[in-house]
Amino acid sequence: MKCIVGLGNPGRKYKKTRHNIGFMVIDELLHRHRWGPLKKDKFHGKHTIEHLQGEKVVLLQPQTYMNLSGQSIRPLIDFYEIAPEDVLVIYDELDLPTGKIRLRQKGGHGGHNGIRSIIDHLGTKEFNRIRIGVGRPTSPIPVVDYVLGSFPKSEQEIVSDSIHKAADACEKWLEKPFLEVMNEFNA
Repeated sequence: MKCIVGLGNPGRKYKKTRHNIGFMVIDELLHRHRWGPLKKDKFHGKHTIEHLQGEKVVLLQPQTYMNLSGQSIRPLIDFYEIAPEDVLVIYDELDLPTGKIRLRQKGGHGGHNGIRSIIDHLGTKEFNRIRIGVGRPTSPIPVVDYVLGSFPKSEQEIVSDSIHKAADACEKWLEKPFLEVMNEFNA
């Protein structure tokens, strides 16, 4: 069994914000495969179990708010006995241009508090990631306000493309090793 986690913040207020791009990828996977809605549960998140490419996969959107994401992921992977290397986390990345995606097998948190929480709760940096670029603010705006802001109309198409590409990478990961998927999508 594998687990795909999209990071974000719960509630309508945050639905279309940069910080919620991980949620958007999970929503895209649900939509393209006509899977049912995620259900709220005891794991401080919304999740469902589906089958794709002969693989059983848990899709998760933590409902703990970004900075506490590990509080949702840890009990879920413990319950389903999923190893950290079978977890794929999708999240926003300030240090990539808007729309650019980058896959990594492991690493530090890079200042991302959601990833910091996951590392702290899992006790390892060894989990797969898809970072989706949201760029950095060009005006003097606090980073927190920037990531909690929506994408401007001028970026809508490139953001949509990155969401589709990230969903494609998730599907490929269910077919072949993450390193191969990483080489394909980071090219």
